[in-house]
Amino acid sequence: MERPKIKRILYDEDVLRKRIKELGAQISKDYSQKELVLVGVLKGSLYFLSDLSRMIDIPVKIDLISIGVYSNTSSQTGVVRINKDLDINIKEKHVLIIEDAIRTGLSLGYLVQNLMTRMPESVKICSLLVNSQQQLIELPIAYSGFEVATDSLIGYGIDIREEWRNLPYIAEVEKE
Repeated sequence: MERPKIKRILYDEDVLRKRIKELGAQISKDYSQKELVLVGVLKGSLYFLSDLSRMIDIPVKIDLISIGVYSNTSSQTGVVRINKDLDINIKEKHVLIIEDAIRTGLSLGYLVQNLMTRMPESVKICSLLVNSQQQLIELPIAYSGFEVATDSLIGYGIDIREEWRNLPYIAEVEKE
């Protein structure tokens, strides 16, 4: 695939590093003396989860979950399924879902409801990017890195057709 045309770099490596360090410090403070499980939502959260977890200076457990839409449905319907479930029992633990970007929030809303049935102490969300203009439902977003108004992004976990996640920055691209 040809490299998408980048309009501008929204968040370079230094900006990302600084904000993630701030988030890590706040999470460390808020969850001090609590049993915390970071749940990364595959695949987009991998870079954010990795960097954020190293900025948290309290003990944490880390697990991954993958969700996707059923075939023949639109991503706007919220009809999702779990492709890869957690390996850790989250009962009576504090769960912090780590997400790369929140757009409509429908899939994440399903995930929060699903995890709540497992009787954790709490379930909250930490998303690197939040597009509140597109958000259709209320979510327990406790931490967010940046507010964005576009969904034409690549880099730092965000992909176009499974490519360009590996860019070390987040860029706005021209729509195809």
